[in-house]
Amino acid sequence: MKNPPFAVSDAPASPGDTSAVQPVRRRLIRGAAVAGAALALPGLAQRAFAQAKPTELTMLAWYGHAEKDVVAEFEAQHNVKIRPKYYVGGDNMLALISQSPPGTYDLIQADAEYVQQLVRAGHVERLQPADYPFDDFFPEFHRFPGHWDGDKLYAVMIRFGFLGVAYNTTAVSEKEARSYKVYADPRFKGRVGHFDWHLPSIGQASLLDGQRKPFDIDAAAWGRVQQQMMGMRRNVGGFFDYGGTFASLRNGQMVLMAGIGDWITGVLEKNGASVRTVLPDEGGLQWTESFSIGKGSRKAELARAFIQYMASPPGQVRSATMQAYPALVPNRKGWELLAQQQPQEAKRSRMEPGKRNAMDDIREGRITNRALPVRQSLEDWSDFWSRYKNA
Repeated sequence: MKNPPFAVSDAPASPGDTSAVQPVRRRLIRGAAVAGAALALPGLAQRAFAQAKPTELTMLAWYGHAEKDVVAEFEAQHNVKIRPKYYVGGDNMLALISQSPPGTYDLIQADAEYVQQLVRAGHVERLQPADYPFDDFFPEFHRFPGHWDGDKLYAVMIRFGFLGVAYNTTAVSEKEARSYKVYADPRFKGRVGHFDWHLPSIGQASLLDGQRKPFDIDAAAWGRVQQQMMGMRRNVGGFFDYGGTFASLRNGQMVLMAGIGDWITGVLEKNGASVRTVLPDEGGLQWTESFSIGKGSRKAELARAFIQYMASPPGQVRSATMQAYPALVPNRKGWELLAQQQPQEAKRSRMEPGKRNAMDDIREGRITNRALPVRQSLEDWSDFWSRYKNA
């Protein structure tokens, strides 16, 4: 802990003043006696630690990352209370940080495509690679794009997942869902939803246009992508936030949902809903979440310990099975521990070591990392998304 829970501050008022010496001595003797009792009774020391006021760590994150199912073990081990500020979407995250003085957030959880913006704006601290278990990560994630600036590390990957076509299995067949073309099928008029964030939905439309680099497209392709999306607009029944996406899929209001993946349908599927996500023939997108230490944090050592915990096998299992939304994890030993502790979830999420699994989709070239637009500005994509929603 940075600040010790106890400190002796009594001292004589001046060199010639001895009136306080005896009381101080008695307090020191009593303190020694308590310390001796604590050594003799380890349980007493543990209770004293538990009763000490927890240190607070502030976190800026997507919902779920500071909930008990994820952080309870770490909080108990370190006598910490994590105080979250939750956001939805990278643009919202950047706005919150820009409005806050340095040191407001000890931990910043961000999507990979936004880490470089955090670095350029000076919002995160540089990290030491040797502090984190990269040797236990799959090779594909040792130097994940965006987390590094040359040889300087600023974020540690904790979890990831794939975005494809989310569908109601009683209304849409898997064969139909294996192409983004299904969003424009007139049979589903008014029953196609969007998770209300432009990057994933426009990225999917770019994949449908045949772009192997869906976020790095020229002006002609950008024009086609916009036309294509406007062509499916008549089928769209709504634009939903996190909670609305869950509810509309669960109650059957929407039978197709663009811009999401197993991070939402996995929760619903585990609770009996007839929904699933499939990777279309045109390919899928990968979302990636990482942790950084906020610039100016006065609890950087404790923040580092938290990132180390989340990157360790126990932390990886908790992240993979997070109640708010599940994910894949980059640590191979995390996969092994999940298969031992929760074999059914390892199978459902395709994180079974030694079998065909999610890593094969990456290695076969079926997955593209979600990114910020390269040849258009982020404002260009955001402006089109606003026009699309209001069409």
